[in-house]
Amino acid sequence: MKAKEYLQQAFHLDKRINSKLEQLESLNALATKASSTLSDMPKSPNRGTSRLEDTIVKIIDLQEEINRDIDRLVDLKREIVEIIKQVENKELQALLEKRYLCFETWEEIAVDMNYSIQHIFRLHSKALDDVQLKLRVDVIERE
Repeated sequence: MKAKEYLQQAFHLDKRINSKLEQLESLNALATKASSTLSDMPKSPNRGTSRLEDTIVKIIDLQEEINRDIDRLVDLKREIVEIIKQVENKELQALLEKRYLCFETWEEIAVDMNYSIQHIFRLHSKALDDVQLKLRVDVIERE
């Protein structure tokens, strides 16, 4: 896996978690809007589970899925931090942390580090080269 792809995993997982949280919010809103219709007519004993129960089951399933994704994100960020720590240049470490752990834009990073965007891109390229070397070393050590 290329360094950039490896580092971007946390960003993509974070986006998926946020999407699922929005879905959860929508399901919760539906559940609170659900109301039963009162009637004198007897209910059918064969009737399946209610829509509200179905919605609650979906909410619980989605919450569990979100919790698993959050656990994975925490583990992934921990792995990324360990790889970034292996980059010797502290400036490159800061750039990588801002981009791949804090999800800052290039403009925010450039302003914060007081560099032009072009220079940030040059530093980023160098940082990715360093990370790629670290990833190769990790793979070799695991074998």
